[in-house]
Amino acid sequence: MVDYHAANNQSSVGGPQTYMEQENDWDRDLLLDPAWEKQQRKTFTAWCNSHLRKAGTQIENIEEDFRDGLKLMLLLEVISGERLPKPERGKMRVHKINNVNKALDFIASKGVKLVSIGAEEIVDGNAKMTLGMIWTIILRFAIQDISVEETSAKEGLLLWCQRKTAPYKNVNVQNFHISWKDGLAFNALIHRHRPDLIDYDSLRKDDPVTNLNNAFEVAEKHLDIPKMLDAEDIVNTARPDEKAIMTYVSSFYHAFSGAQKLLEWIRRTIPWLENRTQEKTVNDMQVKQEDFRDYRCVHKPPKVQEKCQLEISFNTLQTKLRLSNRPAFMPSEGRMVSDINKAWHNLEGAEKGYEEWILSEIRRLERLEHLAVKFHQKCAIHESWTDGKEAMLTQKDYETCTLSEVKALLRKHEAFESDLAAHQDRVEQIAAIAQELNELDYYDAASVNARCQKICDQWDVLGELTHKRKESLERTEKQLESIDELYLEYAKRAAPFNNWMEGAMEDLQDMFIVHNIEEIQGLITAHEQFKSTLPEANKEREAIQSIQSEVQKIAQSNGIKLSGGNPYTSITPESINSKWEQAMAMVPLRDNALQEELNKQNSNDTLRATFATQANAVGAYIQAKMEEIGRISIEMNGTLEDQLTNLKEYQKSIMSYTPEINKLEGYHQHIQEALIFDNQYTSYTMEHLRVGWEQLLTTIARTINEVENQILTRDAKGISQEQLYEYRASFNHFDKDHSGALMAEEFKACLISLGYDVEKDKQVGAQRLDGGRAGGEAEFNRIMGIVDPNGSGAVTFQAFIDFMSTETTDRDTADQVIASFKILAADKNYITADELRRELPPDQAEYCIARMAPYTGPDAVPGALDYMSFSTALYGESDL
Repeated sequence: MVDYHAANNQSSVGGPQTYMEQENDWDRDLLLDPAWEKQQRKTFTAWCNSHLRKAGTQIENIEEDFRDGLKLMLLLEVISGERLPKPERGKMRVHKINNVNKALDFIASKGVKLVSIGAEEIVDGNAKMTLGMIWTIILRFAIQDISVEETSAKEGLLLWCQRKTAPYKNVNVQNFHISWKDGLAFNALIHRHRPDLIDYDSLRKDDPVTNLNNAFEVAEKHLDIPKMLDAEDIVNTARPDEKAIMTYVSSFYHAFSGAQKLLEWIRRTIPWLENRTQEKTVNDMQVKQEDFRDYRCVHKPPKVQEKCQLEISFNTLQTKLRLSNRPAFMPSEGRMVSDINKAWHNLEGAEKGYEEWILSEIRRLERLEHLAVKFHQKCAIHESWTDGKEAMLTQKDYETCTLSEVKALLRKHEAFESDLAAHQDRVEQIAAIAQELNELDYYDAASVNARCQKICDQWDVLGELTHKRKESLERTEKQLESIDELYLEYAKRAAPFNNWMEGAMEDLQDMFIVHNIEEIQGLITAHEQFKSTLPEANKEREAIQSIQSEVQKIAQSNGIKLSGGNPYTSITPESINSKWEQAMAMVPLRDNALQEELNKQNSNDTLRATFATQANAVGAYIQAKMEEIGRISIEMNGTLEDQLTNLKEYQKSIMSYTPEINKLEGYHQHIQEALIFDNQYTSYTMEHLRVGWEQLLTTIARTINEVENQILTRDAKGISQEQLYEYRASFNHFDKDHSGALMAEEFKACLISLGYDVEKDKQVGAQRLDGGRAGGEAEFNRIMGIVDPNGSGAVTFQAFIDFMSTETTDRDTADQVIASFKILAADKNYITADELRRELPPDQAEYCIARMAPYTGPDAVPGALDYMSFSTALYGESDL
């Protein structure tokens, strides 16, 4: 950070000479009295911490905590408001010494001559040297700048103390040691500035410890001045340490002289803000702008806070004095709040003017730098162009030239005259820029003017030489116009033809990427159109060559010596012929490349068609087979073993189609190797067909597995083939979406169709027709818990068969019921109500009687019942 008060600091009252006297005082007192050393250690430590706390740190041991130089550098940054070089973070001795040296160099840069203090002693923890260094810092940054009535530093501080304590009894400040032992001087200083904090009349001269502690505590609590001294040390020492007292008293000066310091800061700052010394470059001016920004962001904010605090403190003091019926506090002339506000107003006015001047100067310097760069660029271009022009204009080459050479020289000279006229504008611009640089007070205007004058003088010379050469060339112009006209015609026709050939060669060598036959046919058509233009192009080439031949013919017939080439173009007949031959050689190569690509695209189209034919067939096959297997799973006929055999045969027939799939895979591989990404002949993709084929094989395998499981279930549960048919028919009937599973409502409808009482709102305890369990929602939930234990909400056919087989096993068949009744009837074809009541429990007997029709056979007796009718009612005709 730039010290924008540097110049003012060098000229401040109590400069380097006064400071040196203070420094030499310490040099003579290297051997400190132990009591003084103790006082200095405590005072200096407290003083350092009063500043370090602003950076969020502190020290405990003054000779130990500064050894690595880090906190020492931080302390200097805090008290100076400036940035020191970046410290080294290493732990080695050399790093510590380097850090301490950076701190000592900074102190020296402030005009301080360090005597007998070296970095090694600080790093080694030498207490006396460390205390001496801290005293040097205190002198420079806390005492040296004190100025009172043309006295400074120590004398200024002493005079300030005398002026402030003069009205107080028992106070006579003559030095910075014994005058302070009784503590009254400290209390007087506080009372003079803050009478609300001290009851001075209650203090007694014979109680120094109480006086000292009172002043120390009030200063620490209300004035933010840390306690730097011990009352007992001062009282018990014949002569208190002068440096410790000065350090502590300087804190009072800085605490109470806020208005004076603020005004002094404003006084030093305004001249800096009013300085209008111009810089040479934008960078130099931007440094000033950065200094001003640093002033605004770093240096001024604390002063704003300080000004605000001064106003608050003044108002608070006046209020407390008024409430205590005490006289108002009146600062000395020139230090009143109004004085500060006036000075602050002047400061802000100076700030505004300085900022506007900086911006104006930056704009001016930017303009100047832009103009200077532009000036030198144009000068460099002009000087580069004029280089050799005087020699060219003064040569006598036309004296020995032929007719054609003189004619060419004349035309060339005319071109030069045009070029010269075109450069006239640049010369005028150079002169105008030079004039503007002078008007804007450019710092290097002298060199600009010299260069501009040289260019203008040279320009006048070139104009005169050009005129003389033209007269000389016109006098010698006796050559024929035809050669020149032929040269010109050649140039006009050769240039576009040359461009055409170069473009044609680029097109013939151009890489092409096509993806189908249409695109390559488009390229072939364009190429054929190009070839159709070649005869006309060749005629133009021959016409251009004939112009050159005519020139040669004229020269030979007239004895003209042709020197050099065509002045209007660098395109030679040889280059035209060479490019034509190259282009013609490229035509068949292009033909071959296009034909090869056409063959490739035809091959690719064949691959597309082949793949599409196979893919369409495979896709149709898979779709048809998927529909077939769906119908087969629903419409299975014959025994389960027959179904299983048929399904396996069907699976075998499907697997026999695998070679077709493999063939399609082979076609697909060819498609991929040929980098074919689209196929307009089919909507099928290989991935789509793979998934369909795998789904077909999976469906067949799953259907076979279902039949195998049905066989296992039938054999294990003793279910008849007819029952399995019935189960399959019922299941398929209610599987409306042919998903192979029944949703909960579909399954409930199926159960109801099979005679299960699973509908809602049925009377609890109602019996099934066969006298089974209670019905209703509870029964349905029980059955769902059996067939869908995972709670998926769907019932597979296998789960359905397992449930129905279990139910069938648990129930008597119709034959079993008839056999049971026949035993009760003693092998008769009928049974009586009495026999039923005798053999069965009453409720079951009445249940059976109610469901039996009267027996009407030839051997019927009165009251005979047909037990066959009970089975019919219970199981239906199919079960009988």
